[in-house]
Amino acid sequence: MGEEAEELRPSSDSAAEVKETISDGGNSWPSVQYDVAPYRTYHFFQQFRTADSNPNNFLKGVKWSPVGSCFVTCTDDNTLPIFSLPYNESGSLDGSASMPDSDSYAANVVVREGESVYDYCWYPYMSASNPDLCVLATSTKDHPIHLWDSNSGQLRCTYRAYDAMDEITAAFSIGFNPNGNKIFAGYNKTIRVFDVHRPGRDFEQYSTLLGKKEGQAGIISSIAFSPTDSGMLAAGSYSQTTAIYREDNMELLYVLHGQEGGVTQVQFSKDGNYLYTGGRKDPYVLCWDIRKTVDIVYK
Repeated sequence: MGEEAEELRPSSDSAAEVKETISDGGNSWPSVQYDVAPYRTYHFFQQFRTADSNPNNFLKGVKWSPVGSCFVTCTDDNTLPIFSLPYNESGSLDGSASMPDSDSYAANVVVREGESVYDYCWYPYMSASNPDLCVLATSTKDHPIHLWDSNSGQLRCTYRAYDAMDEITAAFSIGFNPNGNKIFAGYNKTIRVFDVHRPGRDFEQYSTLLGKKEGQAGIISSIAFSPTDSGMLAAGSYSQTTAIYREDNMELLYVLHGQEGGVTQVQFSKDGNYLYTGGRKDPYVLCWDIRKTVDIVYK
């Protein structure tokens, strides 16, 4: 898997060309027409309400694959159905032909976990044309990190962290670094880093606390990487803080305070200059300028 990832990974020269193209306006993004009401193209609900599942089953989240050809959903019955977009032979999407009381189409694969799913993420160089790279990682209660084949639903390997009693401890949040060679996992006052190419119990461990009061306390509930190859990552904590670290040595750069509840979501803007954070029991999404973190830009 590592060799394929190296082949697909863009060089620094090509990355610079992409940035220049975007800055020169040569790369066009889809325009959003705010005056046009959104309409439903496909819908899915019956397959989430089967006799085998929890009668009160509900969706916990949806994440698109990096190439946009499929998406994975997470439900309360500990399953992760994966849906591929229905492209026809000409390469265009087929229109939805389902009845109002039926699903547009069934999930291609259903990944089944044994306990509640804490977090999940796609491999950043996932490619529909290369089955070896079609994987996603999950973290579940009382289980190690699992790496799943998104085409077959089979378990590829596991990454295991152990506590002081030599018992498996589950990660509350996970994320691949931009290079795709490491998995960063959030635990209680700890971030562990696994080498993607070395499954098992080998990892590097970093405490998020620098002293009794300095650093970042609490459970690390969310992790996000800057998309601009700046080498920074953000980690949200249930202690109502968000911290920015260096990826290479996990040096703490600064801690952001202002969320009213425990931070549950962190996300960088496409240009990497802004960070958005959200918390539980908190009605506000905060926007931070990474270049000047003294004040909140808006909420």
